[in-house]
This record gives sequence, C-alpha cells and structure tokens, in this order.
Amino acid sequence: MRRTVPIILLALALLPATASARWHHWHNWHHGHDDRRTFPVTAALPDPSRTPGALNPAVTQRDIYSTICVRGWTRTVRPPESYTERLKREQIRQYGYRDRWLRDYEEDHLVPLELGGSPASPRNLWPEPHHVAGGWGSYRKDRLENRLNHLVCRGRITLAVARRAIARNWIGAYRRFMRR
Repeated sequence: MRRTVPIILLALALLPATASARWHHWHNWHHGHDDRRTFPVTAALPDPSRTPGALNPAVTQRDIYSTICVRGWTRTVRPPESYTERLKREQIRQYGYRDRWLRDYEEDHLVPLELGGSPASPRNLWPEPHHVAGGWGSYRKDRLENRLNHLVCRGRITLAVARRAIARNWIGAYRRFMRR
C-alpha cells in the first residue's frame, strides 16, 4: 500500500495539464453547461414589454451633482443581492432562457443606477447575458453606463438624452457615445 500512493501521485503529476481542462469541459457539457456559452445578439437587448425601464424619481437633471455625480452614490441605492438573485431566477424563466446558470447573467438595470434608473423595479431589471455574439454582453454595456455617466456629469449631454438612448437600444447608444 505504501508504494501505491507515491506511484499514484507520480502518475497524477505526469498527466498533462490539458487533461484537467478536457475533464472540466466534458463535465460542464455533460451537466448541461459550457463555459463558452454565447447567446445570440438578440439576447443583448431586453424584451421591452417586460423591461421597458424605470426611473428613480430622486434623480433629476437639477440634482445630478448631489446624486449620480457623487463618487460611490450608486452603492447607497443598489438593491441587496438577495433581492436581485431571486428576481434573476424568476426572470430567466420568464425570458425563456434554456441556460439557467445564474453566473451566466448579470441582473442588470436597463437605465443604470449611474443615470438614475430605478434601483429595484422589475421593470428596470433583466437577466442580461455576459457573453453575446459580437461582444454585446453585459461587460460592454457596463462600459457604456460609465461613459454616459461621465458625459452627463461633465455637462456634455443631458440626463434625459442619456437615459433615452440607453433605454431604447443600448447597442445603438454604445455605437454613438463610445466614440466621443
């Protein structure tokens, strides 16, 4: 028995690193999940009948310098993860997504908190996939949200223009505002 353990350990050490990666890929595929899951581009935008967007009435153009333009302000209004995770599960089913892995989505605000979107309204939240064809997933939208906040707080566009652009079609807004 004593000689068996070192031999097994040596054999495991000599296995190529790719064997582990192959097992991980097989395991995920076998259990219905592939880490490289990419959604069609249509999944990048929310269903407007379910998620039309909603605003935080405490944020107006007049008070942006005491709300959205204050560093860290969004942390003061962000809903708890216990709420958004429960809503994410429910909305993944409502949206009819076959992929039920919560980690593949961000429960995202259509009108972001950085632009005074409603923090907790289900009308402003939807399960946005992280990986969408063409790179139009949640991570790219996050960059747009920061850019629009910057433009609003610098007085280059109004709050209303930023909100309307991102709520109507955030991909179009990305193409328009990320070049400035």
